[in-house]
Amino acid sequence: MLERISEQLYLHEDTCKVYVIRNDREAVLIDFGSGAVLEELRSIGVERVTDVLVTHHHRDQVQGLEKAVAAGARIWVPHHEQDLFTHVDLRWLGREIYNNYDVRQDKFSLLEPVAITGTLKDYARHTFGGRTYSIFPTPGHTIGSISILTEVDGQQAAFTGDLIAAPGKVWSMSATQWSYNGCEGVLSTVLSAMDLLGMQLHLLLPSHGEIMREPASALELLAGRMKRLLELRGQQSGLEDVLNPAFVEITPHLIWNTRSFANSYALLSKSGKALLIDFGYPNIHQTFYAGADRSSRRPGLRQIDQLKRRYKLTGIDVVIPTHYHDDHVAGLNLLRDAEGAKTWVADNFADLLEHPSRYDVPCIWYDPIPVDRRLPLEQPIRWEEYELQLYEQPGHTLYAVAVAFEVDGKKVVAIGDQQGTDGKLNNYVYKNKFRSQDYTLSAELYRRLSPDVILSGHWDPLSVTADYLDRLARDGEQLKALHELLLPIDEIDMGAEGFCAWIKPYQLELQDGKAAEITVEVLNPLASRETVTVTLAAPHGWDIEENDRRLDIDPRTVEQVRFRITAPSGQHVKRARIAADITVGSRRLGQQAEALVTVTAHAPH
Repeated sequence: MLERISEQLYLHEDTCKVYVIRNDREAVLIDFGSGAVLEELRSIGVERVTDVLVTHHHRDQVQGLEKAVAAGARIWVPHHEQDLFTHVDLRWLGREIYNNYDVRQDKFSLLEPVAITGTLKDYARHTFGGRTYSIFPTPGHTIGSISILTEVDGQQAAFTGDLIAAPGKVWSMSATQWSYNGCEGVLSTVLSAMDLLGMQLHLLLPSHGEIMREPASALELLAGRMKRLLELRGQQSGLEDVLNPAFVEITPHLIWNTRSFANSYALLSKSGKALLIDFGYPNIHQTFYAGADRSSRRPGLRQIDQLKRRYKLTGIDVVIPTHYHDDHVAGLNLLRDAEGAKTWVADNFADLLEHPSRYDVPCIWYDPIPVDRRLPLEQPIRWEEYELQLYEQPGHTLYAVAVAFEVDGKKVVAIGDQQGTDGKLNNYVYKNKFRSQDYTLSAELYRRLSPDVILSGHWDPLSVTADYLDRLARDGEQLKALHELLLPIDEIDMGAEGFCAWIKPYQLELQDGKAAEITVEVLNPLASRETVTVTLAAPHGWDIEENDRRLDIDPRTVEQVRFRITAPSGQHVKRARIAADITVGSRRLGQQAEALVTVTAHAPH
C-alpha cells in the first residue's frame, strides 16, 4: 500500500521506506527494499519505473534490486559503494571471517551481484523524470552513504538513507562503528548533520523511522547527542580537528594544510586562484578505517571550502600530484567534478593515473584519473605568475617527481614521501619499484636545486641546511652499498624488487571467444647477452598464439614481447590467473609474473 506524502511524493513501507516520486505515468524510486513496491504502483497510475536511486548498500535497502533490473529500470548507486553491487561476489569471497577486526557492516550487502547503470558521485547533479537531484555525501551509517536532495511539490526534500531516523535518533548505532572499538561513524554523523543544517530543507525522508518536517531541530538534536557521546569517549578532539582548519603560512603565498592526512599545499596567485600540490584524504580521523576496499575510502571537500573562505580564493585552478599514491590523489577527481580543477601530472606517471588497471603497484586509486595536461620533466611550466619544474624522483616509488618553484623569494621543492625531515632513509617500498641507487639520485638532485625549503608528504616543512643534504648523500650511498652486499647481484641481478618479468595490463577484461593482447616486459638479469624464453601459463582450454617466445636480450636490459590470448566461448570467470614463465639461457626462473583476467559474455568496458 502506498501512502501519499504530497501530490507527487508517495511512500511504500517495506524492508526500508521506499519513496516514489511520480512524473505522470512514470516514477523515480529512492531505494527499493524487497521490490514489493512494483506491485503497488498502478494504484497511483504509474506504469513504469525509470530510475532507482540508492542511498547506501545495505541489504534492507536493495535486496530485491534484481526485480528493478528485470523491469527495465536504470539503477544508480553511491559511487564509493559501487563494488558492493557489481562485484559483491568478490567481496564475499575475500571477506575476512577469522581474526577479523573489520566491523563495518559490509556483510549486510547483496548476496549476489547486480548490474547498475551508473554511480551517484558526491556533489553531482542529475536529471531524472524532468526533476533535478543533487547528491551530497553524508557518511555516518556507512562510509559511502549519500543524501539525495530535490524539490518536490514546492518543498526542498532530503532523502537521507539511515543517517537519521527521527529527531536526535539513528536507526543503528552498530553501523556507526567502522573499525574495532572505533567511533568514526559517530564523528561523521555529526559532520553530515551539520552539513544538512545549512541547506534550508523542509523535509527529511529517512529509510527507517519517521518523516521529519522540522529538519533543523531534528539534525541539531542528533548532532548534539553524538557530540556528547564523543566527549564521553574522550574523542571529541577528532571532531575539533575536522571543524577547525589549521592552515600554516610557510610564506605569505604558500599554505600548508596541516589537517589533511597526507600534506597538501596551496600556492596562491594574486589572481585569486590556487594551485594545489597533492590532494588526498581530508583528515586522519576520516581516512583509514578497517579494510582497504573502495567502500572504505572517501575523500572530501570540507578543507577546500575552509581554504577558499580563509584566503578569499576564487577557486582551485590546478592540482599537481608528487606521486600516484591514493593518499596524495584520492581527491583529484572530486576536485575536477566539484571545483572544475585541472589535473596536471608528470609524464613519468600520468599513464598510471589514467590506466590504473595496467599496473600492479601498491596504493593505486580505484578509478582512472583523467589528466588534463602531461608535464614534461625538467622543463619550465608556467602557472599564473609562477614557474615550476618537475624532476624525476625515484625512491619511495619509481612513479614520483620533485616539484620545484620559487615563491615569496624562497626556493621550494615538494618531494612527496621521499623521506622525512629527520633525513632517515626508511620510506622506500620494494613493491613501489624501489631501486638501490634511487636515494643517491635524489640527494644529487637536491644539491643541484639547492632549495631553501623542502615540503614533504607527512612531515613538517624543512628549512634545508648543508648538513642535511650531506647526510642524504652519505646515507644514500650506504643504502646502495648495503643492497649490493645483501643481494647476489654478481650472479643474478633482478634489482631490489626481485623479479624479472611483468605483465601489462595487470588486470584485463576479456569477452569470451574474443582475443586480447597482453605485453610481457622481461629483464635479462645476467651479465651476458642471453636468449630469454617467455612461456605463458593460462587456464585449461585457453588459446595462446605463438607461445614459447624467444628473445635475445643484452645484459641487465628489459625488452617486451606481446601475446594474443583467447578464452573459450561460454567460459565466464572473474580474476582468472595467467603467468609468464621465464627461462634465461639455461636458467629456469619460473613463473615470474602474473596477471588477472575477467572473462564476460559482453564486450569489456
